[in-house]
Amino acid sequence: MTAEVKPSSPPLTERQEARRRRILHASAQLASRGGFDAVQMREVAEAAGVALGTLYRYFPSKVHLLVATMQDQLQHLHTTLRKRPPAGESAAERVAETLMRAFRALQREPQLADAMVRALTFADRSVSPEVDTVSRQTTAIILDAMDLPGPPDPEQLSAVRVIEHTWHSALITWLSGRASIAQVKIDIETVCRLIDLTGPEPR
Repeated sequence: MTAEVKPSSPPLTERQEARRRRILHASAQLASRGGFDAVQMREVAEAAGVALGTLYRYFPSKVHLLVATMQDQLQHLHTTLRKRPPAGESAAERVAETLMRAFRALQREPQLADAMVRALTFADRSVSPEVDTVSRQTTAIILDAMDLPGPPDPEQLSAVRVIEHTWHSALITWLSGRASIAQVKIDIETVCRLIDLTGPEPR
C-alpha cells in the first residue's frame, strides 16, 4: 500500500511572511511577560494586528505557535553565532561553548524559555512538523560549531542527537529549579565529549 504524499504548502508571500513575523513577535513578547499562560490566542491576534481566524490559519493552537516561536528564536541565535563563532580548539569545546551561549540567551528570558519548553513537552503528533523544525535548527547549530570538513557520518549524528536530548533535559531541570547553571554547564560539557569519541578531530 502506497503512503499518501501530502502536497507541500506554497511559499508565503512577502505580506504573509510579514504577518507571520508579527505573530511570532507578539507571541514572544507575551510569553516574556507572563510565560505559557500569558500566551492567549486572542491576545496574540490583537497584539499582531490580525484577525483571530487568520492567526488560527497560521497556527492551529497555542502549542503550534510557541514551538514555532522557539524555532524563530533559535534561528536568530544561529545567525548571531555565525557572526561570532565559538573559539574552542576541539569540536567538543566549540559545541559546549555554543550550547552554553544558547542557554544564557534563554536564561535572560526565563518566562519565554519556560513557555517554549512547555510547548515542546505538550506537543503531540499534530505538531510534529514544527517540532522537527526545532530539532533541525538545533542540529544545524551544533554541526556548525563542530566545523566538519564534510557531511556528518551516522556515528556523529547519533552523538548530536544525544547532545540535543541532554541540552533539552538540562533546560527542563534548570527551569524547574532542580539544577543550577553550574550543573547545567557540567552536564553539557560532559555530553559534548561524545563528539571527540566519534572520529578524528573535524578541523
